[in-house]
Amino acid sequence: MAITRDQAEALIQEGLVSTIFQDVPKQSAVLSAMRKLPNMTSKQTKIPVLDMLPVAYWVNGDTGYKQTTQQAWDKVYLTAAELAVIVPIPEAVLADSSYDIMGEVTPRVNEAMGQRIDQAILFGINRPNEWQNDIITLARQAGNNVSASGGLTYDNIMGTDGLIAKVENSGHMVNAIIASVKARAALRSLKDGNQRPLFVSDMKGSTPYALDGTPLTFSQNGAFDDSVAQMIAGDFSQAVYSMRQDITVKILDQGVIQDPSTKEIIYNLAQQDMIALRVVMRLGWAVPNPATRLNADRMNVPFAYIEAATPATDYAVTFTVTDNAETPAPVSGARVDVNGSKMTTGSDGTAVFHLRAGTYPVTVKKSGYVTQSATVTVTNAPVPVAITLPIAQ
Repeated sequence: MAITRDQAEALIQEGLVSTIFQDVPKQSAVLSAMRKLPNMTSKQTKIPVLDMLPVAYWVNGDTGYKQTTQQAWDKVYLTAAELAVIVPIPEAVLADSSYDIMGEVTPRVNEAMGQRIDQAILFGINRPNEWQNDIITLARQAGNNVSASGGLTYDNIMGTDGLIAKVENSGHMVNAIIASVKARAALRSLKDGNQRPLFVSDMKGSTPYALDGTPLTFSQNGAFDDSVAQMIAGDFSQAVYSMRQDITVKILDQGVIQDPSTKEIIYNLAQQDMIALRVVMRLGWAVPNPATRLNADRMNVPFAYIEAATPATDYAVTFTVTDNAETPAPVSGARVDVNGSKMTTGSDGTAVFHLRAGTYPVTVKKSGYVTQSATVTVTNAPVPVAITLPIAQ
């Protein structure tokens, strides 16, 4: 007799849902380090972020004039994207009472979801269109990439222009470091002036891996792309995430499963005596990056990384911003926002971004001008982009 829906539903007790809900963040090195906000009440949540800091002035003499100042806020959006996995299970497997099928499937589901989250947030791999730029892209544009010349050396990590210093220059302190598992071997080879290993005090004991008091997390879920970076550091409390839809688990015993690309039917659950475990969640994330005294223009970000031995290929995207006068003139000081990465145009009206292949939404604005939006696609060559910023009437 086939397993009925009612019988299958009994497999998804509260315990199973709770386990997946609690373990997905644990399987994600990034979510474990980020700050969790209350659940989203809609697909998109707006976060007001300090964009301009007030300035105080000394008053000269007893009758001097006190000066005025300004303070302004920007809007950063958390947009929910859906993450899902379907695990087909033959009913014959479920019929074997000695086989804890859910005990086998659940940790793999947790691992798969944690991997996808880390890949998208850290490296932009399969990044949902709704999400802002990944941490590597944000750090690269801010100039917070450290050359891997010489490998994972003490200076590259702890030096005055090294990984940790790059984060500190943004006005933040490093509170989490994520590295490739391959980085462990490089760290074991680091030695002090007397040629003693820095990370081994007792060859018989466990090795405590920490940098400047910050523990390292060695990513083991397959998400870390060591062709792009060897180590990522940052103040991960400045990155936030929120759930739009808590994890839901459902057992399907009807319908077909299709290949997303070809639409070819892979499984017909009823015909092939199968059920499918479907797990769905929706979440959004962002780096609000409010203005601080050490990062007043918000061009820097609280993240940095050490490049791979062969740096990942990126391409120069040059924005040239002019006004709409009869004889167009360059617009200096215009803020160009490429999906979260920010620059202001120079006196010649240009701003150059270094982006990997992909499609990016762009916003260009300046007080006294009409804000413009565009989309830029980067393939395998530099991209010139001309933006006309109309003068506000």
